[in-house]
Amino acid sequence: MKQKISVLVVDDSALVRQALIELLSSDPGIEVIGAAGDPFAAVERMKEVVPDVITLDVEMPRMDGLTFLRKIMAQRPIPVIICSTLTEQGAETTLKALEYGAVDIIQKPKIGTKKFFEESRIRICDAVKAAASAKLRAYTPVQVKPKLTADAVMPMSTQPKAMVKTTEKVVVVGASTGGTEALRILLQALPLDCPAIAVVQHMPENFTAAFAKRLDGICRITAREAQDGDTMLRGQALIAPGNRHMLLKRSGARYYVEIKDGPLVSRHRPSVDVLFRSAARYAGANAVGVIMTGMGDDGAKGMREMFDAGAHTVAQDEQTCVVFGMPNEAIKHGGVRKVMPLGGLAGEIQRMG
Repeated sequence: MKQKISVLVVDDSALVRQALIELLSSDPGIEVIGAAGDPFAAVERMKEVVPDVITLDVEMPRMDGLTFLRKIMAQRPIPVIICSTLTEQGAETTLKALEYGAVDIIQKPKIGTKKFFEESRIRICDAVKAAASAKLRAYTPVQVKPKLTADAVMPMSTQPKAMVKTTEKVVVVGASTGGTEALRILLQALPLDCPAIAVVQHMPENFTAAFAKRLDGICRITAREAQDGDTMLRGQALIAPGNRHMLLKRSGARYYVEIKDGPLVSRHRPSVDVLFRSAARYAGANAVGVIMTGMGDDGAKGMREMFDAGAHTVAQDEQTCVVFGMPNEAIKHGGVRKVMPLGGLAGEIQRMG
C-alpha cells in the first residue's frame, strides 16, 4: 500500500482550517497531520513531524506567510501551496509567493453549494498531490469521480478540418504546477513579432489578471487576461481567465478567443483540453501546441487531436519540468511531435511561426 501524503494546514482562521481538514481528509491518499494558526505554531508541529506538503495562508498574525515561506525554502525546502482569498488586492502578494518557491495557489474553501464543495475538493486535493509529485514522490492520484472531457464544452465535430492555408500561425499553450515561472521564462524569450499566443495556466480567478499584468511588465510582448471576442494578434499573449474556459475561434482570416462557462474538464476550468480541441478544429495545421509542466493529463487528448489535424506539437522535457505529468501524458497519447527543454521552446515557436 502506498504511503499517504501528509499535509500541515497553516491558517489563522479556525473555519478555514476546519474546512481544509475536511476537504483533504476526504481523499484516501491524503492525511492531515496537523493544523496551525500561525507560523510559530507550525514550526512547533514540524519539530514532531515534517509534512510532505504545507498549505499556507499569506496574511497571518506574528509572522506573514511570505516570510515563513522564505524561511522554509532557505532552511528545509518543503512543497508549499498558498491558500488565498480571491481578491485582486492580494493577488500580487500571492504571485510573489510563487517567485519565492511556492508550488501552487488554491482558493480558500468557503461554504457554498454541493457543486462548489465538490469542485473545491477536487482542485485542492489535486493541488496537494501535484505538490507532492514536485518533491519527486511517486504517487498515483485517486480518482474520486469520472473526469469530463472537452465534449462537455465543445463536442467532437464531423465537419471538415480547418482550412490549411492562412497567413498566420497561432500558438496555444497549456501549463499547470510550476507553470507560472515556466511561462515567464518562455514569454520573456519571445520577440515582438512572435505569433499570437493563447495560454491556459491552471490558476484561480482574479489571479490570472495579476499574473498577466506581471508578465506584461517584464516581457517584450504584450500579455493580458483574455476577454470574450479578443482578436489574436502577433506579439501578444492572451491568458485564460481563472474559472472560465477559453476556446480559439476563427472568422475568415481572423483568429479570436471565446470565453465561456462550463463544468470542470479534465478536472480543470480553464482546461487545456478545451483550448487544444478548439485549436485543432479552427486552426488545424496552422496551430502550434505547447504543453508544459503540470500534474495530471489535461491537454493530452486535445494535443492528440491537434496532432491528427496536422498541427506542430511540442512538449517540455522531464528535466526542466517541475512536474512531468501533463507532458508525459501527452507523449503517451501519441500527440507530441517534439520534446524539448524549457529554454528551447521560444526558439521552436519562432521557427514554426
